[in-house]
Amino acid sequence: MIVVDDGSTDDGPRIVEAIDDPRIVLRSQPNQGVSAARNAAIREAATPLVAFLDADDEWDDGMLEALLLLHRDFPTARIFATGYRLQSPLGPPRAARLKGVPADFQRGLLQRYFTVASLSDPPLWTSAVAVERQLLLAIGGFPVGVTAGEDLLTWARLAARAPIAYVRESKATFWEPHGADPRPHRRPADPDVVGTELARLQAPGLRRYRAHWHRMRGVWYLGLGQLPQARRELRRALRLAPASMTLWALALLAHGPGGIAARTYRRYKAQQAGSPRPLATPG
Repeated sequence: MIVVDDGSTDDGPRIVEAIDDPRIVLRSQPNQGVSAARNAAIREAATPLVAFLDADDEWDDGMLEALLLLHRDFPTARIFATGYRLQSPLGPPRAARLKGVPADFQRGLLQRYFTVASLSDPPLWTSAVAVERQLLLAIGGFPVGVTAGEDLLTWARLAARAPIAYVRESKATFWEPHGADPRPHRRPADPDVVGTELARLQAPGLRRYRAHWHRMRGVWYLGLGQLPQARRELRRALRLAPASMTLWALALLAHGPGGIAARTYRRYKAQQAGSPRPLATPG
């Protein structure tokens, strides 16, 4: 177990140091962000598979066993993932929605990743994934300097390269922040590094997936009342998915008064607890 202290300001490092177990390694570095912290652990790891657990997430008993069984049973796969649940402070947990797969799918190779991801909650989520270390190193790890969508881009780069073995059962929990504000938590990054990098990938279903990314950015801008930026992102999404009625409706909203757009976004977010889709990748 490699614990990376990325410039922590709480008692986390002291708690780790107090655990008398030679299997636990603590590495401290000045704060550089989540991607740099994960990359430090990937470089430090000495095992063929690497799994991640962010500080605010939780594994069920048997999580690592489930990932190792996937590794054993699906030798062509290089990425291994389980289902997960989202725990809202406002209600009971719900299992992440997985759509675009056969109704009886429970365990196996996850086909057409980008199509599935466009319809579902993110099928790959950082705290419910194990990846071959060499594959992570081959893509350069997590993108340093990207502050929104770094996980999404990493999983897309991996999914475009290698098969994914998946078990639908939820084996981890994403704890949503308490007192979540319905307004966007952060402004979309500009320039859009994630969108540019997604456009360079080649895989079935990527046009729809890219449209979803630009739609997500457009909705963020709507919530901020920044309508020119929202219209720009929604135009990009419509070029990729011109038949989407949802995108046309959002584009129409983006041509109205900014206050109406922002209020509509906040109402949507206030009702989103229990929704089948998140606006952004958990974590």
